[in-house]
Amino acid sequence: MKTSYVNIHKELDIVHARQIGRDIAKQIGFGTVDQARITTAISELARNIYLYAEKGGISFEVIDTLGRKGIIMTAIDSGPGINDIRLVLQDGYTTSGGLGAGLPGVKRLMDEFEIQSDIGQGTTIKVAKWI
Repeated sequence: MKTSYVNIHKELDIVHARQIGRDIAKQIGFGTVDQARITTAISELARNIYLYAEKGGISFEVIDTLGRKGIIMTAIDSGPGINDIRLVLQDGYTTSGGLGAGLPGVKRLMDEFEIQSDIGQGTTIKVAKWI
């Protein structure tokens, strides 16, 4: 299993994370549509780190188990945490004035989605996409 990690501190890091994710997805055999889904999810996760957390990053892990190949992306930050996870997972919810596609969109684009958040400690979101 190969793992990469991108720190998210500035806006340019979002672009860097997207490129790494797309490159990994392409290398392991995802088609162009799934590559676009993966990079869109990375954009949302990285943007949330950039906008709401003091520091954080995204790790990328290639998985190949029992004949299944895929990618796991884990966004980890040490931000303020999320008060109401159910609320942020509702379509249309936004705190940044954006379109509100954020986390509900990520959940729809990926095959697996887990979120854990502790107030004052940070948030971890782990998503997976299978070929």
